[in-house]
Amino acid sequence: MDIDQIKCFLAVAEELHFGRAARRLDMLPASLSRQIRLLEDRFETRLFLRTTRNVSLTEAGAAILEDARALVAQADRFEERIRTVRRAETAVLKVGAIDSAAAGLMPQLMQLLRAAHPEIEIQLIELKTIHLLPRLLSGSLDIAFVRPPDIRDPRIHFQTLFFETAVVALPDGHALADRAALTVQDISDEPLIVPDRRSRPHSHDLTIKLFTDAGLTARIAQIAEEKHTIVNLVATGTGLAIVPRWASRIALPGVSFVPLTLPEGTTRGKLILAAAWARGTRDDQRDALLAVLDENLRAIEASA
Repeated sequence: MDIDQIKCFLAVAEELHFGRAARRLDMLPASLSRQIRLLEDRFETRLFLRTTRNVSLTEAGAAILEDARALVAQADRFEERIRTVRRAETAVLKVGAIDSAAAGLMPQLMQLLRAAHPEIEIQLIELKTIHLLPRLLSGSLDIAFVRPPDIRDPRIHFQTLFFETAVVALPDGHALADRAALTVQDISDEPLIVPDRRSRPHSHDLTIKLFTDAGLTARIAQIAEEKHTIVNLVATGTGLAIVPRWASRIALPGVSFVPLTLPEGTTRGKLILAAAWARGTRDDQRDALLAVLDENLRAIEASA
Protein backbone atom coordinates (compact mmCIF):
# COMPACT_ATOMS: atom_id res chain seq x y z
CA MET A 1 0.00 0.00 0.00
CA ASP A 2 1.29 3.46 -0.92
CA ILE A 3 1.34 5.61 2.22
CA ASP A 4 1.46 8.76 0.05
CA GLN A 5 -1.92 7.82 -1.44
CA ILE A 6 -3.31 7.42 2.08
CA LYS A 7 -1.99 10.90 2.91
CA CYS A 8 -3.75 12.23 -0.20
CA PHE A 9 -7.00 10.59 0.91
CA LEU A 10 -6.63 12.05 4.39
CA ALA A 11 -6.00 15.58 3.08
CA VAL A 12 -9.11 15.51 0.85
CA ALA A 13 -11.19 13.93 3.62
CA GLU A 14 -10.22 16.69 6.05
CA GLU A 15 -10.48 19.60 3.60
CA LEU A 16 -13.44 18.26 1.54
CA HIS A 17 -11.97 20.30 -1.31
CA PHE A 18 -9.46 19.05 -3.87
CA GLY A 19 -7.92 22.49 -4.47
CA ARG A 20 -7.26 23.18 -0.79
CA ALA A 21 -6.00 19.64 -0.24
CA ALA A 22 -3.62 19.97 -3.19
CA ARG A 23 -2.23 23.26 -1.81
CA ARG A 24 -1.80 21.65 1.60
CA LEU A 25 0.25 18.85 0.01
CA ASP A 26 2.05 21.26 -2.34
CA MET A 27 1.00 19.31 -5.44
CA LEU A 28 -1.17 19.87 -8.50
CA PRO A 29 -4.92 19.14 -8.17
CA ALA A 30 -4.72 16.84 -11.21
CA SER A 31 -1.94 14.81 -9.55
CA LEU A 32 -3.95 14.62 -6.33
CA SER A 33 -7.07 13.43 -8.22
CA ARG A 34 -4.99 10.75 -9.93
CA GLN A 35 -3.68 9.44 -6.60
CA ILE A 36 -7.23 9.25 -5.23
CA ARG A 37 -8.38 7.35 -8.35
CA LEU A 38 -5.51 4.89 -7.97
CA LEU A 39 -6.43 4.34 -4.32
CA GLU A 40 -10.10 3.81 -5.19
CA ASP A 41 -9.09 1.36 -7.91
CA ARG A 42 -6.98 -0.54 -5.40
CA PHE A 43 -9.84 -0.70 -2.89
CA GLU A 44 -12.38 -1.30 -5.68
CA THR A 45 -14.72 1.21 -4.07
CA ARG A 46 -15.53 4.92 -4.21
CA LEU A 47 -14.17 6.97 -1.32
CA PHE A 48 -15.61 10.37 -2.29
CA LEU A 49 -18.78 11.70 -3.84
CA ARG A 50 -17.92 14.61 -6.14
CA THR A 51 -20.12 17.23 -7.75
CA THR A 52 -19.15 20.55 -9.32
CA ARG A 53 -19.69 22.22 -5.92
CA ASN A 54 -19.27 19.55 -3.27
CA VAL A 55 -16.92 16.82 -2.13
CA SER A 56 -18.09 14.41 0.54
CA LEU A 57 -17.01 11.06 1.92
CA THR A 58 -18.83 7.93 0.88
CA GLU A 59 -19.81 5.43 3.54
CA ALA A 60 -16.64 3.49 2.74
CA GLY A 61 -14.51 6.62 2.94
CA ALA A 62 -15.95 7.58 6.32
CA ALA A 63 -15.43 4.05 7.60
CA ILE A 64 -11.68 4.08 6.93
CA LEU A 65 -10.98 7.69 7.95
CA GLU A 66 -9.74 7.00 11.49
CA ASP A 67 -7.77 3.98 10.32
CA ALA A 68 -6.10 6.20 7.70
CA ARG A 69 -5.15 8.74 10.37
CA ALA A 70 -3.68 5.99 12.52
CA LEU A 71 -1.79 4.51 9.59
CA VAL A 72 -0.23 7.86 8.61
CA ALA A 73 0.71 8.57 12.22
CA GLN A 74 2.31 5.13 12.50
CA ALA A 75 4.26 5.67 9.26
CA ASP A 76 5.54 9.04 10.54
CA ARG A 77 6.63 7.43 13.83
CA PHE A 78 8.35 4.65 11.88
CA GLU A 79 10.34 7.14 9.76
CA GLU A 80 11.33 9.13 12.83
CA ARG A 81 12.38 5.91 14.59
CA ILE A 82 14.65 4.99 11.67
CA ARG A 83 16.24 8.43 11.77
CA THR A 84 16.73 8.17 15.54
CA VAL A 85 18.41 4.76 15.21
CA ARG A 86 20.71 6.04 12.46
CA ARG A 87 21.70 9.05 14.57
CA ALA A 88 22.43 6.77 17.52
CA GLU A 89 24.67 4.57 15.37
CA THR A 90 27.00 7.40 14.34
CA ALA A 91 27.70 11.01 15.19
CA VAL A 92 28.65 11.75 11.60
CA LEU A 93 26.57 14.46 9.93
CA LYS A 94 25.53 13.06 6.55
CA VAL A 95 25.30 15.85 3.97
CA GLY A 96 24.11 15.48 0.40
CA ALA A 97 24.94 17.95 -2.36
CA ILE A 98 24.39 18.35 -6.07
CA ASP A 99 27.60 18.50 -8.10
CA SER A 100 27.99 22.29 -8.33
CA ALA A 101 27.31 22.69 -4.58
CA ALA A 102 29.79 19.90 -3.83
CA ALA A 103 32.40 21.79 -5.87
CA GLY A 104 31.59 25.35 -4.77
CA LEU A 105 29.63 25.48 -1.51
CA MET A 106 30.87 22.51 0.48
CA PRO A 107 34.63 23.24 0.50
CA GLN A 108 33.90 26.71 1.92
CA LEU A 109 31.24 25.50 4.36
CA MET A 110 33.28 22.56 5.65
CA GLN A 111 36.27 24.81 6.34
CA LEU A 112 34.08 27.26 8.26
CA LEU A 113 32.38 24.44 10.19
CA ARG A 114 35.71 22.87 11.17
CA ALA A 115 36.83 26.21 12.59
CA ALA A 116 33.62 26.70 14.59
CA HIS A 117 32.85 23.06 15.48
CA PRO A 118 35.93 20.83 15.08
CA GLU A 119 34.07 17.98 16.81
CA ILE A 120 31.55 17.60 13.94
CA GLU A 121 32.52 15.09 11.27
CA ILE A 122 30.85 15.36 7.85
CA GLN A 123 30.20 12.60 5.35
CA LEU A 124 29.54 14.19 1.93
CA ILE A 125 27.41 12.39 -0.66
CA GLU A 126 27.29 13.91 -4.16
CA LEU A 127 24.17 13.01 -6.15
CA LYS A 128 21.43 14.64 -8.23
CA THR A 129 18.45 16.25 -6.49
CA ILE A 130 16.11 13.42 -7.54
CA HIS A 131 18.32 10.93 -5.69
CA LEU A 132 19.07 13.09 -2.65
CA LEU A 133 15.47 13.85 -1.60
CA PRO A 134 14.42 10.20 -0.99
CA ARG A 135 17.51 9.78 1.19
CA LEU A 136 16.36 12.62 3.41
CA LEU A 137 13.05 10.82 3.99
CA SER A 138 14.73 7.46 4.67
CA GLY A 139 17.06 9.06 7.22
CA SER A 140 20.26 8.18 5.36
CA LEU A 141 20.94 11.92 4.90
CA ASP A 142 20.57 14.64 7.53
CA ILE A 143 20.60 17.61 5.14
CA ALA A 144 21.05 18.18 1.42
CA PHE A 145 21.87 21.12 -0.83
CA VAL A 146 19.63 20.81 -3.89
CA ARG A 147 17.61 22.49 -6.63
CA PRO A 148 14.03 22.60 -5.24
CA PRO A 149 11.68 20.57 -7.48
CA ASP A 150 8.61 22.17 -9.05
CA ILE A 151 6.36 19.94 -6.92
CA ARG A 152 7.71 19.82 -3.39
CA ASP A 153 7.15 16.90 -1.03
CA PRO A 154 5.43 18.38 2.06
CA ARG A 155 7.49 16.04 4.25
CA ILE A 156 10.64 17.96 3.29
CA HIS A 157 11.46 21.51 4.37
CA PHE A 158 13.23 23.63 1.75
CA GLN A 159 15.15 26.75 2.78
CA THR A 160 16.17 28.90 -0.19
CA LEU A 161 19.76 30.09 0.17
CA PHE A 162 20.54 32.09 -2.98
CA PHE A 163 20.72 32.04 -6.77
CA GLU A 164 23.76 30.50 -8.42
CA THR A 165 24.77 32.45 -11.54
CA ALA A 166 25.71 30.94 -14.91
CA VAL A 167 28.85 30.90 -17.02
CA VAL A 168 29.61 29.72 -20.54
CA ALA A 169 32.08 26.85 -20.93
CA LEU A 170 34.12 27.12 -24.15
CA PRO A 171 37.13 25.28 -25.58
CA ASP A 172 40.43 27.11 -25.12
CA GLY A 173 41.23 28.87 -28.36
CA HIS A 174 37.60 29.51 -29.24
CA ALA A 175 37.06 32.97 -30.72
CA LEU A 176 34.89 33.96 -27.73
CA ALA A 177 37.07 32.47 -25.00
CA ASP A 178 38.98 35.72 -24.33
CA ARG A 179 35.85 37.85 -23.80
CA ALA A 180 35.28 39.37 -20.36
CA ALA A 181 31.60 38.39 -20.58
CA LEU A 182 29.13 36.95 -23.07
CA THR A 183 25.43 37.36 -23.85
CA VAL A 184 23.01 34.77 -25.21
CA GLN A 185 23.11 36.59 -28.56
CA ASP A 186 26.89 36.12 -28.69
CA ILE A 187 26.48 32.32 -28.66
CA SER A 188 23.23 32.08 -30.64
CA ASP A 189 24.89 30.35 -33.61
CA GLU A 190 27.07 28.02 -31.54
CA PRO A 191 26.38 24.27 -31.07
CA LEU A 192 25.39 23.60 -27.46
CA ILE A 193 25.75 20.71 -25.03
CA VAL A 194 22.78 20.54 -22.63
CA PRO A 195 21.92 18.24 -19.72
CA ASP A 196 19.30 15.52 -20.00
CA ARG A 197 16.05 17.07 -18.77
CA ARG A 198 14.81 13.88 -17.07
CA SER A 199 17.63 13.89 -14.54
CA ARG A 200 18.59 17.59 -14.54
CA PRO A 201 15.45 19.62 -15.34
CA HIS A 202 16.70 22.89 -13.83
CA SER A 203 20.04 22.89 -15.65
CA HIS A 204 18.37 21.85 -18.92
CA ASP A 205 15.72 24.57 -18.67
CA LEU A 206 18.38 27.13 -17.78
CA THR A 207 19.76 26.99 -21.34
CA ILE A 208 16.47 26.56 -23.20
CA LYS A 209 14.64 29.40 -21.42
CA LEU A 210 17.52 31.83 -21.85
CA PHE A 211 17.36 31.32 -25.61
CA THR A 212 13.56 31.40 -25.70
CA ASP A 213 13.45 34.68 -23.74
CA ALA A 214 15.89 36.17 -26.25
CA GLY A 215 13.68 35.08 -29.17
CA LEU A 216 16.26 32.50 -30.24
CA THR A 217 16.39 28.73 -30.65
CA ALA A 218 19.18 26.77 -28.98
CA ARG A 219 21.26 24.69 -31.42
CA ILE A 220 21.56 21.47 -29.39
CA ALA A 221 24.52 19.42 -30.60
CA GLN A 222 24.69 16.91 -27.73
CA ILE A 223 22.74 15.86 -24.64
CA ALA A 224 24.72 14.58 -21.67
CA GLU A 225 23.87 13.81 -18.06
CA GLU A 226 26.88 14.55 -15.86
CA LYS A 227 28.59 17.95 -15.50
CA HIS A 228 32.00 16.31 -15.83
CA THR A 229 30.89 14.73 -19.12
CA ILE A 230 29.55 18.05 -20.40
CA VAL A 231 32.76 19.90 -19.57
CA ASN A 232 34.84 17.10 -21.15
CA LEU A 233 32.75 17.36 -24.34
CA VAL A 234 33.38 21.10 -24.38
CA ALA A 235 37.12 20.39 -24.22
CA THR A 236 36.85 18.16 -27.31
CA GLY A 237 35.17 20.94 -29.30
CA THR A 238 31.75 19.28 -29.45
CA GLY A 239 30.07 22.54 -28.46
CA LEU A 240 29.63 25.19 -25.79
CA ALA A 241 27.67 24.77 -22.55
CA ILE A 242 25.88 27.06 -20.12
CA VAL A 243 26.64 25.76 -16.63
CA PRO A 244 26.33 26.98 -13.02
CA ARG A 245 29.26 29.15 -12.00
CA TRP A 246 30.55 26.66 -9.45
CA ALA A 247 30.92 24.08 -12.23
CA SER A 248 33.95 26.12 -13.33
CA ARG A 249 35.72 24.62 -10.32
CA ILE A 250 35.76 21.31 -12.19
CA ALA A 251 39.31 21.88 -13.38
CA LEU A 252 39.85 20.41 -16.84
CA PRO A 253 42.57 21.37 -19.31
CA GLY A 254 41.34 22.91 -22.54
CA VAL A 255 38.23 24.63 -21.13
CA SER A 256 37.61 28.31 -20.39
CA PHE A 257 34.67 29.72 -18.42
CA VAL A 258 33.27 33.16 -19.28
CA PRO A 259 30.54 34.94 -17.23
CA LEU A 260 27.12 35.18 -18.86
CA THR A 261 25.59 38.67 -18.85
CA LEU A 262 21.80 38.75 -18.41
CA PRO A 263 19.23 41.49 -19.02
CA GLU A 264 18.94 43.73 -15.96
CA GLY A 265 16.37 42.57 -13.42
CA THR A 266 15.98 39.05 -14.78
CA THR A 267 16.48 35.88 -12.74
CA ARG A 268 16.81 33.75 -15.86
CA GLY A 269 20.25 32.20 -16.01
CA LYS A 270 20.27 31.79 -12.25
CA LEU A 271 19.56 28.57 -10.39
CA ILE A 272 18.10 28.36 -6.89
CA LEU A 273 20.20 26.54 -4.32
CA ALA A 274 18.30 25.39 -1.25
CA ALA A 275 19.02 23.49 1.94
CA ALA A 276 16.56 20.65 2.50
CA TRP A 277 15.82 18.34 5.42
CA ALA A 278 13.00 16.13 6.65
CA ARG A 279 10.27 18.06 8.47
CA GLY A 280 9.76 17.34 12.14
CA THR A 281 13.32 16.14 12.72
CA ARG A 282 15.73 17.54 15.28
CA ASP A 283 19.50 17.45 14.88
CA ASP A 284 21.94 19.60 16.86
CA GLN A 285 24.76 19.03 14.37
CA ARG A 286 22.57 20.05 11.43
CA ASP A 287 21.50 23.17 13.35
CA ALA A 288 25.16 24.02 13.98
CA LEU A 289 25.94 23.69 10.26
CA LEU A 290 22.96 25.89 9.34
CA ALA A 291 24.03 28.52 11.86
CA VAL A 292 27.55 28.67 10.38
CA LEU A 293 26.05 28.85 6.89
CA ASP A 294 23.70 31.67 7.90
CA GLU A 295 26.56 33.68 9.42
CA ASN A 296 28.62 33.40 6.25
CA LEU A 297 25.87 33.27 3.62
CA ARG A 298 26.56 36.66 2.07
CA ALA A 299 30.24 35.91 1.46
CA ILE A 300 29.46 32.45 0.06
CA GLU A 301 26.73 33.87 -2.17
CA ALA A 302 29.20 36.36 -3.63
CA SER A 303 31.29 33.44 -4.89
CA ALA A 304 28.28 31.89 -6.67
